[in-house]
Amino acid sequence: MLLLAGTAQAANVELPRGISWTAFGTTSSGYAQSVGIGQMLKSKYDSNLRIIPGENDVARMVPLKGGQSHICACGIASYFAQEGVLMFADKRWGPQRLYSLFNNVGNNGQTAAIAADAGVREVADLKGKRITWLKASPANNTNMAALLAFGGLTWDDVEKVEVPGWKQSMEAVLNGQADAAWASTLSGPLNRLAASPRGLYFPQLPHDDKAAWTRAQAVAPWFAPSRVEAFVKGANVDGPYEGMNYPYPLFVATAAAPDTLAYGLTKAIMENFDGIKDAGPSMSGYALDRQFLSYIFPYHPSAIAYYKEKGTWTEADQAANDGLLKRQDVLAEAWQAMLKRDLQGEAFEAEWMKVRAAALEAAGLPVIFR
Repeated sequence: MLLLAGTAQAANVELPRGISWTAFGTTSSGYAQSVGIGQMLKSKYDSNLRIIPGENDVARMVPLKGGQSHICACGIASYFAQEGVLMFADKRWGPQRLYSLFNNVGNNGQTAAIAADAGVREVADLKGKRITWLKASPANNTNMAALLAFGGLTWDDVEKVEVPGWKQSMEAVLNGQADAAWASTLSGPLNRLAASPRGLYFPQLPHDDKAAWTRAQAVAPWFAPSRVEAFVKGANVDGPYEGMNYPYPLFVATAAAPDTLAYGLTKAIMENFDGIKDAGPSMSGYALDRQFLSYIFPYHPSAIAYYKEKGTWTEADQAANDGLLKRQDVLAEAWQAMLKRDLQGEAFEAEWMKVRAAALEAAGLPVIFR
C-alpha cells in the first residue's frame, strides 16, 4: 500500500515512503530475502517496506485482489492465479492479470530427490518406482508430473505414495516407503538422506534433449533449463550439472501498480544487487544477467522500460510478452462470459475449465490445465 505521495529520489529512482508486498510466512527464505531488500530500500531510498506474510497461495493473493498491496513475492502458484485454475478456479477468483517486475533465479535446482539405492540414473528409470504425492499441493505434484514427462512417463507409470505434506514426503524416502520426492537441491532434509544408507541422487536433465523439454514444459511451462551449481553434498553428481530451476520468489504486480513504483523498484533491485546479494539466503539470483525476460508472465511496461535502458530486452522478449498479454485477454474474456452462467461451487469450476480450454484452443494457445 502506498502510504504517502512523497517520494525519495536517488539515481532517478522514485519510490514512495511506504511500500508493501505479500510474501511467504516468516520462516521462509522468501520472507528473509524481503527483509534484506527492505533494509536496502530504507538505507538507499528512505522507503519503508511492509512485508505481509501469507501462509498459503490464496492468502498471498488476497491483498493484491483487494488493493491493499500491488506486489507479491510469490511462488509458482501465482501462475495458477494468472491462469484461473486449481484454487483460483473458484467463482470468487478467476484469472488474475499479473505482471513480472523481476525474479530471483538462483543457482540451485528443483528436481526429484531420488534414493541412490533405487537404481535410477535417468528420469525414465523412475518407471515403476514409488513417488510421493502430496495431498492439497498441486504445485508440487504438477512439478513431479512435468519431470516424469521429461522421461516419457506419467503418474500412471509409477506407484503413487500419498503423504500429507512435504516434510512427510522426505521422511517417506528416508524411511524406505518411497523412492523419490520433489525438492530443491539445497533442501536441508536432503542432508539426512544423503548421509543415510539409502543415499541421494539427482538425475540430470540434458539441455539438448529438446523433445524431453517440450514434454516437460507442456505440463509445467515454468520449467527452465538451468545449470545447477548449488546442491547438498553427497548427491552423487560431479560438479555443476544440467538440470531445471524456476524463480523463487517471483515478484509480480497487478495492473494497479503505479509506473513509478514498478520502474523504481525494478531499477533499485537490479542496480543495488551487490548490496543485497548477501542480505538474505539464496539471493544470487537477483542479478540482472540471471533474469528470465521471456517467461510465464508478461512484464510490467515500466519494468520493460528499465530492461530496454539496460539493453537486455530483445525483440524475442517483446514477441513473447505480446503473446502472454494476448493469453491474459483471452482468459479475461472467457471468465466474463463464465460469470453469466447460473452455476455454483464444483459445478461452476468444472464448467469454467471447459470454457477456459475452449477459449484458449480457439485462440490457438496451449491449454496446459484441463
